[in-house]
Amino acid sequence: MNVVLITIITLSALGALAAVILYFVAQKFKVYEDPRIDQVEEVLPAANCGGCGFPGCRAFAEAMVTSDDISNLYCPVGGADVMSLAAKIVGKEAAASAPQVAVIRCNGTCDNRPRTNTYDGAENCTIVATLYGGETGCSYGCLGLGECVDACHFDAMYMDEKTGLPVVIEENCVACGACVEACPKDIIELRNIGPKSRRIYVSCVNKDRGGPARKACSVACIGCGKCEQVCAFDAITIKDNLAYIDYDKCKLCRKCVEVCPTDAIHEINFPARKPKPAAKKPAAETATDKKPTAAKTAAAAKTEAAPKTESKEKPAAPKAEKKETIAGEVDQKKQTEKKTPAKDERSAKKSGLSDAKDKPEEK
Repeated sequence: MNVVLITIITLSALGALAAVILYFVAQKFKVYEDPRIDQVEEVLPAANCGGCGFPGCRAFAEAMVTSDDISNLYCPVGGADVMSLAAKIVGKEAAASAPQVAVIRCNGTCDNRPRTNTYDGAENCTIVATLYGGETGCSYGCLGLGECVDACHFDAMYMDEKTGLPVVIEENCVACGACVEACPKDIIELRNIGPKSRRIYVSCVNKDRGGPARKACSVACIGCGKCEQVCAFDAITIKDNLAYIDYDKCKLCRKCVEVCPTDAIHEINFPARKPKPAAKKPAAETATDKKPTAAKTAAAAKTEAAPKTESKEKPAAPKAEKKETIAGEVDQKKQTEKKTPAKDERSAKKSGLSDAKDKPEEK
């Protein structure tokens, strides 16, 4: 009995001594954690998507509390509302940031980009990208195996069987950037949603020259520079035979869309364009246009009048002949009249002689 009691007392004393030692050690090496971290973590959406650049929402909450400047921190899933709440907890102001959405910068559908071979292997974009350029002549475009769709945790993407390209569902997209990281061809980009969800971008990443690029894809950017020339806001730059539109400078005027010869620039959620009215010609041009018409009408009138004058002149020919005949008769009469007085004088002389001869006979 005494042995049992001694054992119990000894173990209890050792336990108490160990607890005291552990307490002092814990106090010595205690790590202070700000309680606001838990408060910020409760506000966050707990998606743990990594879109903020941290491995999880807990790490993002710690960065919010410990950082002196939170202007570079942003939760794409929660958006501006969540950031404002988290900023109030830590006593700081969150920088305003425009909402973004994922954009597919490739329009190489089955019709626009003809297939040159068939791939038979692992259905993974990363594996195919390491092996060769793809099934088409464009080595920059989408491979169409859907690795970006597998990386999306919000059901914001799906593969279109008809076009062979991924499609982004804007309502579900949180701009976490998982699809951007997953794409080995870098054809997915996060861009501002824009006012009324309207945006303009170049749907091509081909850096080849115009001829080879157009041969590989009928809607490829050929780097002609027409879009850059018409842009009045310096929002378009040409680099490596490829145009790029800066969404921060773009004013959505759509002039670049009109001049693009290959339809490589896309406009999203814009109203249908109104048909352009026929351009009115300047007054000088209209006057010059009227002059030839007046000349034509005068020429036509002359041509119409020409046969009439001929028809009038033809019957006038016999009148001229009649006049000539009348004039001839008058001349003949005049000649006869001239001749007749001479005859009369001769006849008078003869008659006088005859009378003179007859008078002595009468005596």
